Amino acid sequence: MTAFDRVKELCKKRGIPVSKLESDVGFGKNSIYSWKQNNPSSDKLQKVADYFNVSTDYLLGRTDNPFVDDIPQEAATLAAHIDPSATEEDMKKILEYIDFIQQKYK
Repeated sequence: MTAFDRVKELCKKRGIPVSKLESDVGFGKNSIYSWKQNNPSSDKLQKVADYFNVSTDYLLGRTDNPFVDDIPQEAATLAAHIDPSATEEDMKKILEYIDFIQQKYK
């Protein structure tokens, strides 16, 4: 999965078009679409990672864990308190929901 694929997936989860992301982070029109063929620069990658509160490693496909290192433990603890019998998959869904709510009310 390319960085573009990850970004497109994150946009879909948030219910925003890629063009809105580009506008929100100050990129030119269709600049993220160029990531289909070219690797993004580190500063652009970091801006998108910050926007979605995910790691750059996640955007690059180096990990399937989208969370920044210091956030997952707190969020996982919260998820476990919500449902102590939650499976790993349940916890992932809870964490995705928490992330969605955080972004919605930023």
